[in-house]
Amino acid sequence: MVGDGKPGHENQSLGLAEAIARIAPCEVHRISLAEVRGRIAHIRSAVQAGLALPSPDLILAAGHATHVPLVLLSRKFKAPSILLMRPSLPMQLFDLCVTPEHDFKTGYQRKKLLLTRGALNRVPPPSDAIRSGRMILIGGPSKLHGWDGEALLTALGKITASGSWQLTDSRRTPAGFTAEMRQHLPHLEIFPHEETGPHWLPSKLAAAEEVWVTEDSVSMVYESLSSGAKVGLLAVPRLKSGTRVLKGIEKLIDGGFITRFADWEKSPQLAAPPETLREADRCAAVIVERFGLAG
Repeated sequence: MVGDGKPGHENQSLGLAEAIARIAPCEVHRISLAEVRGRIAHIRSAVQAGLALPSPDLILAAGHATHVPLVLLSRKFKAPSILLMRPSLPMQLFDLCVTPEHDFKTGYQRKKLLLTRGALNRVPPPSDAIRSGRMILIGGPSKLHGWDGEALLTALGKITASGSWQLTDSRRTPAGFTAEMRQHLPHLEIFPHEETGPHWLPSKLAAAEEVWVTEDSVSMVYESLSSGAKVGLLAVPRLKSGTRVLKGIEKLIDGGFITRFADWEKSPQLAAPPETLREADRCAAVIVERFGLAG
C-alpha cells in the first residue's frame, strides 16, 4: 500500500486493504511518501521500500503523489495496481481505478473503473450488538460550504435536548467554535479531533444508533452510513450549487439514506437507511475475484 500521509487517502486505502483481508487473509505493508519531496524522490523511495518487503500480490495507492510510483512498482513486481481516486495519468496505466461515482458523469463506463457511492473508509461491518450511542460529527468551511455557527448551535441544542450525546470536530472546524459549544451546550460530551486516534471514530460509529453530520463533511456522511447507524444531516451554507458532490448528497436524501435537520424538526426521529453502504467490502469482493486473490 503506497500512501502520501494524508488522512483521507490513508483512510481509503486502509479501508479497502482491511476489507480484502476479511475475504482473503493477507499481510498489509505500507510505503509512506509523506516525508518525501519531488517526483524522482518519490519513485526512488517507493522502489527502495518495495525491495525490502515481500513480493506483493496487489498494490494499492491513493493521492496524486503516489500515481507514478504505483505504476512503476506494479510493473517492477508484476502485481496489479489499484488506484483509489480519479487518476491524473491515463487510466489504462492502472489495472483498476476505484473512484466515487460523483467524479464522473452519469452512465460513465470503463473496464478499468469501479465506481463507488462515496469514498471508501475503515468503518468495520455492523455487529449484532445492541447499539445505543449518539454521535455528532462537525466539519467546517470548505470549497463548497460556508459556516453559520449560530444556526448550528441552535440545531445542536434541539438535537441534544434529550439523551446523551458525544461530539467530535475536525481540522476544518473554525477556531473557537468548540469553546462556544462547551459554553452553550455544557451537557454535550466533546472530543476534539486532536485528542482522538485513527481507530476512535470507527469504533464509536460501530456502536452508534444515531449520527448527525454537517453537510460539508461528505466523507463522514458515508462513514456513518457504512456503520449501519441512522444518519441526520446538519445544514451549513452552500457556496455553490449543482456540483456532483452535492448531487450525491441530494441522491442520498431522496433515497431515504439520510434525514435533513429541517425534516427532523417536523417529526423528530431519524429514518433507518434502506441499506447499509458497505462499499469497501463490495469493492474488495470484486478485486479478490478479478485478480484471483482467494486461496
